[in-house]
Amino acid sequence: MAFVEFEDVSKIYKMGEVEVKAVHDMTFEIERGEFVVIVGPSGAGKTTLLNMLGGMDSCTSGTIKLEDRLVSSFDAKELTMYRRHDIGFVFQFYNLVQNLTARENVELASQICNDPLDVDQTLDDVGLGARKDNFPGQLSGGEQQRVAIARALAKNPKLLLCDEPTGALDYHTGKAIIALLQDTCRQTGKTVIMVTHNTEFCAIANRVIHVREGSVAAVELNGSPASADTLKW
Repeated sequence: MAFVEFEDVSKIYKMGEVEVKAVHDMTFEIERGEFVVIVGPSGAGKTTLLNMLGGMDSCTSGTIKLEDRLVSSFDAKELTMYRRHDIGFVFQFYNLVQNLTARENVELASQICNDPLDVDQTLDDVGLGARKDNFPGQLSGGEQQRVAIARALAKNPKLLLCDEPTGALDYHTGKAIIALLQDTCRQTGKTVIMVTHNTEFCAIANRVIHVREGSVAAVELNGSPASADTLKW
């Protein structure tokens, strides 16, 4: 059994009498510890896929599984607990609490889960040991994204979900963030899933899921992923 399973998953949004099919009949698997890139153009259904996997949205039909748990059958309370304990989110825009320090932002997330990692060690691991007491407004964009990654990791999640994590960053800072995510996957064994429109990122993934017009167009396995340090885009 795969770590993550999507089987014939569809999502339909209703706007009055109009139905919009954002995702239809998506089927794929992800193994534990993989670095996965979900790639496709804007409007392809990538973020909808990620939101359903992360428990922020529910599917209209089909099944979503994490390990042996049927996520697609969870009620609202179960989805809340799933997001709290099993999922770490990293977004394009950092979503930090502006009047809390870097340490306090990470600590806030660690307080809501069962088995958190040490806050100071996690900040050290993402290269922010000397910036723990700074507020988001005192940090660069790359540093704020590192705080966001530390906040997600401190929950000790089963899945780290990243939605265009370099979208608000310049090239060099974005490259450093991608390297951090890849190193996190390799060193901790966590499953990292990243949504992007940038096809250059496919080279560093163990598994690439190509999404087009709400469907999975292709799945590629890469036995020898490149290092993020070699990326150019």
